[in-house]
Amino acid sequence: MEQPSDTYRPIEDLPASWAPLQVAELRALDQVWQEQRERLETLDELKRFRTELIRSWAIETGVIERVYMIDRGTTEILIERGIEESLLVGGTDRDPTEVMAVLRDHHQTAEGLFDFVTRRRNLSTSYIKELHQVLTRNQATSRAIDQFGRVFDRELLHGDWKREPNNPTRDDGSEYLYCPPEHVAAEMDRLVAMHLDHASMAVPPEVEAAWLHHRFTQIHPFQDGNGRVARALASLVYIRARWFPLSIHRDQKNEYIDALESADAGNLAQLTALFGRTAKNALVRALAVGDRAEQDLTGIHSVVSAARDRMLRTAPGADPKVFDPAKETSNRLLQAGRAQLVDVKRVIDEEISQLRPNFSVNVDIALHGDDRTRWYRASQIRMAREELHYFANLGAYNGWVRIRLNDFDEGSRHEVVVCLHAMGQTFRGLIAGVAFFERADRSEDSEGLITTEQCLVSDLFQLNHIDDPAVAERRFCDWLQRATTVGLGIWERGLEDSQSP
Repeated sequence: MEQPSDTYRPIEDLPASWAPLQVAELRALDQVWQEQRERLETLDELKRFRTELIRSWAIETGVIERVYMIDRGTTEILIERGIEESLLVGGTDRDPTEVMAVLRDHHQTAEGLFDFVTRRRNLSTSYIKELHQVLTRNQATSRAIDQFGRVFDRELLHGDWKREPNNPTRDDGSEYLYCPPEHVAAEMDRLVAMHLDHASMAVPPEVEAAWLHHRFTQIHPFQDGNGRVARALASLVYIRARWFPLSIHRDQKNEYIDALESADAGNLAQLTALFGRTAKNALVRALAVGDRAEQDLTGIHSVVSAARDRMLRTAPGADPKVFDPAKETSNRLLQAGRAQLVDVKRVIDEEISQLRPNFSVNVDIALHGDDRTRWYRASQIRMAREELHYFANLGAYNGWVRIRLNDFDEGSRHEVVVCLHAMGQTFRGLIAGVAFFERADRSEDSEGLITTEQCLVSDLFQLNHIDDPAVAERRFCDWLQRATTVGLGIWERGLEDSQSP
């Protein structure tokens, strides 16, 4: 809960009704991941993915806290080639040698989390102190403010609880009260005890990670470095679940802070959703490694298997008990999407179409098996591979719904297209969605059209064969609403550009 201005409120356990906090689509995705994990972990490409994710974690956890700043180009090089000082020169706001020392501490911390889980150690306050000591080993001081409001550098206590208050000041001048130093040890003991109790409650990783992270930050037990330790603890929960470290990117910082503030007010849902989406994206990319490996296994066996599937008239390799519910739910979602876009068309017709006789709006749908599903095949494959990093299995399932805006005076058309398709080379009940905006303009040099497209929503929509169809429909309609709003915004800005002198 949000802290009053005059007292610290002790941390609270998970709410009794924590089940709605979980990210439902992660359950089926996790099931598929656990089934394939041992096989995939032997692949060099997955090992490289894990290595690069750890490097990203080491870099971004310091960028978010402004321990240093590393520009995007340098960050990409460090992730690809390794944490080396020579690659950092010219790409940071501090002395490269000092930054490199901190980066290596962060990297060692992330690697140490895997070792901690491998040795089956339980979380303890002593280990949390170890994390802080390693994370801050090459950070000699922290910023502090004296009673007169003057900023100064104070010697940092490594691996020891704070000895003085570290309460920040809000924009309105009031203080946000963290745990007083004299109560830190007791509060940290309570935090660890509650966390260990959750192990017997089957709390999903994204819920436990969000709870542990937030309650730790409420205590703020160290003089400095609390954010980095909090993200390490959340990553520990993920690694214990055989997932990947929780890496919050600098582009997510505003959303991350908003989610923490929402949790301060008593609602963990926003933070859980952010953590869940981060985990989902990592698992999808990891499974895509297996898809690429399977694509290399071509030959007579794959041809015969494909022929068998055609004879059975079912999705390649799919169990009807998996395929049929996934197909039915996907069709339901596209039909609901069509109804939603028809409402959008009605608004546009009332506001715009009557003003321009040569302007029209159409809504169309194509379900799996319809010949028109081939129209957006290339776009789906490219976006899945390049933007969202997974394999789009259009043979197993493929359908779309779109709204098209035709401006015959301008000789152009604009489309918001939402596609659903199967995920993975082998279909295991997972369906993904991509949304993109496509613009086609008349070419001055020929009678054809020049087409451009862009992805509308960066987070992956996903459903599975065990999803409650009604719940999946609500999630899909919310996702479609966001995509449509972004797409129409692109169209509106294009109108302004086309009418500029």
